[in-house]
Amino acid sequence: MTEVARALRDRTAVCGTGLLIGEYPERTPLSLAVEAYQLALDDAGMKRGDVDGIIMLSFGSDYDRFLEAVGTDVRYSYQGWSHGRFVAPMLQHAALAVATGMAKAVAIVHGRRRKAYGQTADFEMWRQGLGPHGESPAYGALGPVFGAAIAAQRYFHMYGGSNADLAPIAVAFRKHARLNPLSVRSDPMSIEDYLKSRWIIEPLRLFDCCQNNDGGACLIITSAERARDCRKPPVYVSGMQGVHAGRQFHNLTLPGLGVAQQEVYKYTPTKEDLYAYEMAGITSKDVDALITYDAFSPLVLFGLERFGFCGPGEAREFVKGGRIEIGGELPINTSGGLLSEGHVIGWNLFIEAVRQLRHECGERQVKDANIIQYGSFLGESVIFRR
Repeated sequence: MTEVARALRDRTAVCGTGLLIGEYPERTPLSLAVEAYQLALDDAGMKRGDVDGIIMLSFGSDYDRFLEAVGTDVRYSYQGWSHGRFVAPMLQHAALAVATGMAKAVAIVHGRRRKAYGQTADFEMWRQGLGPHGESPAYGALGPVFGAAIAAQRYFHMYGGSNADLAPIAVAFRKHARLNPLSVRSDPMSIEDYLKSRWIIEPLRLFDCCQNNDGGACLIITSAERARDCRKPPVYVSGMQGVHAGRQFHNLTLPGLGVAQQEVYKYTPTKEDLYAYEMAGITSKDVDALITYDAFSPLVLFGLERFGFCGPGEAREFVKGGRIEIGGELPINTSGGLLSEGHVIGWNLFIEAVRQLRHECGERQVKDANIIQYGSFLGESVIFRR
């Protein structure tokens, strides 16, 4: 742990959020991004001129068109790739830009329109090597669901279990979504309903896959001092660590499963793998709720084991018996997550963490929430503190 990292603890904070989820057939990604931005400004009690940094994803509206639309000039801008694994690094970029004085306030903004069902074209084909999720585009396996299914098959082969072990995840997140007025899916779901849903690719059923919706999201990051003068209580960025990548890191699972080029072994995190905890000055036992990327339900199992909440192969039992539900030992994705609240690349997951730490979540509020971790299977993490 470096002195610089210790010095960055709680130096920056989220001061404003804006979120749109649902169906907006007459809207463009740009208009959804602009509205989410204005919602976040209002949430923070800021004006457009108070923001001098902008971060956006590649697909949707370009950062320059967005800045023209909102009539703002900035001194820090960045545009990154539209994969969910890059939402944490983009928030980290914003925090670092503010902490180093490159910007006083950075808005992370995204607007998206849903993909058409049955769409065969995909921007992944523009990348050298084609799909990065473990799928095989040359054989028609174009969607990320192929990579998630392969990883889940391998996990169950190594540790035992089956599709039925994923049901408690989907059911718990649907329970949370039913307490969230923004959710795309709020119809009841039982274990029996889950098990009756159609197969997508075994061992994944329909309810193991995220929603497909329109949306817009914005988070504004500023200094801790400035955030304390904003309209809502600040939510501090206490610790963070980046996406791990390389031969041992298949893009839809944790290390050790032997998928694609990975070696086969039972993964347990090392001290270096838990850098965000050290930076924040906490351990996993201090985390009041976990927010994890859940484009597919087995990713929740992988996230739990990646950060040592349970040992190798133990996550499929950990998620049972209400342990991950609100009121349980470790509530996870209390908004309903990408599986039921909706999919805005993952920004809605961060916004839920902020709203939980402000104690704004009503019936789904985690009691006395003080520390919430965003942590995903590739090692990326941000630890937020009230």
